[in-house]
Amino acid sequence: MNPHAKLISTMSLLMGTTLTISSNHWTMAWAGLEINTLAIIPLISKPHHPRAIEASIKYFLVQATASALILFSSMTNAWSTGQWDINQLSHPLMSILLTTAIAMKLGLAPFHFWFPEVLQGSSLTTALLLSTVMKFPPITILSMTSHSLDPTLLTTMAISSTALGGWMGLNQTQTRKILAFSSISHLGWMAIIIAYNPKLTLLTFYLYSLMTAAVFLTLNTTKTLKLSTMMTSWTKIPMLNATLMATLLSLAGLPPLTGFLPKWLIIQELTKQEMAPSATTMAILSLLGLFFYLRLAYHSTITLPPNSTNSMKQWHNSKPTNIATAILASMSILLLPLSPTILTVT
Repeated sequence: MNPHAKLISTMSLLMGTTLTISSNHWTMAWAGLEINTLAIIPLISKPHHPRAIEASIKYFLVQATASALILFSSMTNAWSTGQWDINQLSHPLMSILLTTAIAMKLGLAPFHFWFPEVLQGSSLTTALLLSTVMKFPPITILSMTSHSLDPTLLTTMAISSTALGGWMGLNQTQTRKILAFSSISHLGWMAIIIAYNPKLTLLTFYLYSLMTAAVFLTLNTTKTLKLSTMMTSWTKIPMLNATLMATLLSLAGLPPLTGFLPKWLIIQELTKQEMAPSATTMAILSLLGLFFYLRLAYHSTITLPPNSTNSMKQWHNSKPTNIATAILASMSILLLPLSPTILTVT
């Protein structure tokens, strides 16, 4: 890819995200979302492979439809209330329509169909952007309008997303699709609590982005795209793959790792809101995700001994690990002791 085109796309991504999260006007927020969509499409289609072109077309069609729904709901709300302020979403029907549009942008069930296919057609670095940076502006819009959203609709979408993300990830062999269904499952945890505690949703998103970035960067370093290559990838950088196992278990939400913190706080908040049945359902459904995270961890570290690789592999690769990967992986594992401080902030 031309360096100038890559620079323009990257700067447009930053500008679009900043524009959306810092604006109080619906038109400005919509413009930021459109800039983001147009900036990521060249990065998705960069490999010039038929699957990448298909992924970029699917992404564009879904995002364009969702953006049209956002613009329609904001215009109708402005027509009925006389103002374009994002915090003043008072029309109940437009609130439901906006929730549907944001769910389509995020990949919440039942609008999840595009997300695994788009991630599978993208490179690992682009898939990382799609799983983290591109989800930040829609989640920010949801948090700003959280007081006007329908909790029943969000709870239904959240439980459906957690169930579907865990169930569909069980039989996948491609790492990008597994992480796509992992993202759908985590979005369910964020959606169920956003109407009651938006700060907790943002905290969950930050920690999820931290852990997902560590996993994607590790897979990119070892060039691992499917489970069969993950079995032998640890012969290159054993220490990095051992860290990957701990990061995957953190993503699954096992104590005493970082990923346990958001699930613990969400279940606690749901219990305070007298939603114990929903909290129990979410906790049970998270066991589905735990199964495929354990399978990934097993394949990455425990499956094969060093002398059973069938191809010429470089033992103890001299390529140094990226310092950002090391920092993100460490934070993904060790942040749970900061929970008292985070609890006082939220």
